[in-house]
Amino acid sequence: MNLLHLFRIPRLLVIVLLAILGSCQATKPVVIPHTAPVPATFGKGTTTDTASIGTLPWRQFFNDPNLVALLDTAVRANPDLLIAVQRVEIASANVQVARGALLPIVDAGATGGFDRFANYAAQGQTSTNDGRQLPNGVPNFFVGLRSSWEIDIWGKLRNRKQAAFARLLASEQGRRLVETALVGQVARLYYDLLSLDNELDVLQKNDKLQERGLEIVRLQKLGGRATELAVLQFQAQLLRTRSLEAETRQRIVAAENQLNRLLGRYPQPIKRGAPLREQKLPEFVSAGLPATMLLRRPDVRQAELELVANRADVAAARAAFLPALTLSPYLGVNAYKPSLLLSTPGSLAYGLLAGLSAPLINRNFLKANYRQAAAEQRASYLRYQRTMQTGFEEVVTSLRGLDNYQKAYELRRQEVVSLNQAVAVSNDLYTASYANYLEVVTAQRSVLEAELNLTSIRREQFLLLIDLYRALGGGWTAAQVTE
Repeated sequence: MNLLHLFRIPRLLVIVLLAILGSCQATKPVVIPHTAPVPATFGKGTTTDTASIGTLPWRQFFNDPNLVALLDTAVRANPDLLIAVQRVEIASANVQVARGALLPIVDAGATGGFDRFANYAAQGQTSTNDGRQLPNGVPNFFVGLRSSWEIDIWGKLRNRKQAAFARLLASEQGRRLVETALVGQVARLYYDLLSLDNELDVLQKNDKLQERGLEIVRLQKLGGRATELAVLQFQAQLLRTRSLEAETRQRIVAAENQLNRLLGRYPQPIKRGAPLREQKLPEFVSAGLPATMLLRRPDVRQAELELVANRADVAAARAAFLPALTLSPYLGVNAYKPSLLLSTPGSLAYGLLAGLSAPLINRNFLKANYRQAAAEQRASYLRYQRTMQTGFEEVVTSLRGLDNYQKAYELRRQEVVSLNQAVAVSNDLYTASYANYLEVVTAQRSVLEAELNLTSIRREQFLLLIDLYRALGGGWTAAQVTE
């Protein structure tokens, strides 16, 4: 009977091992479709020159020292950028956690216990290993080290480490993306302020012209050469211009406060440089090639690293279905009296437990983790594709916009010159009684609208240049983005 009993144990072990191996069904890898090729150029009319304004640091790209000073302040104190720095720190801590999972856990501890067994119990310690009799009611003390170490057979822990490291790199790219967006926002608001200052100058100039026209028509009314209707028309136009002045001043206040918030400080006056009409645009703008543009953009690199991390998550989720080997050694001193703990080698105790485990029943948790990781990988792939397409679209739109708005600006400038001449002619004709007051009012209103439109187009040129600079990488080189 004893021999039969001994043969049952290997047979049971074989059955358990077969059940474990039967549960280790490898899941299928996630299939990702092929990516569409990136166009070789940014379209018709663009060159194949590899030089690009996107490689210039923003301190060199922006030539207004006041704007550069604002950008320096923003990069140091902007709350969103400081939060992004903390995200990098969090990701770095996650890498340390994932790296630590590959190493054994060793705990130092001391335990004490007391057992009093029943007289009729089938278990109970009655003597030590060297034959000493123990009382029924015996304490037990242990002081030493206990460890647990999962051997990474299938790469589950290594893939988790790789995913954490990729997310650390992605968080750094996210910080650079926040900095690029911040530089663009500060520059846009700065040129918005210059544009509003120019609008205010135009309104104040027209205010003086319209006020002089109102004085003239009032004098002509006294001389019987104008009517009350003419006076009211000139007065209404002057009031409208002054209301636009008040609205523009409020827009200046709002833009300054918004810019101060980006700089991480409370509202205060913003120092400006040369007026908008004196700010210079580059004569030639080089965009380079789409392939190198994608390498420079932090958002593209971030999306790519997120894809790498999600791919590692899928690999780790697949490995979770396979058996896990865990080693649990211990080493210390063990005795039934504290005074005997240091009586080595008699109190020396050590051991090793090796366990192989695999999920058999209710694997829904593992399946759900795998489905989630697979869906995240597909979503990250789509985000990566969307980011590349968005970058290409932004560059092409800004390039075309710079060309088209340059033509529009030149035509609007000629329109303003013509309308200013029309105002002078209408005033002379009105004084000589060859034109009525409506023609004068119409000419003044037209030149005001034309000058405001000219300012708006000039502003749009600078905003498109900023958008193009950001779309081409915002000052990051390919080496910086991939480091």
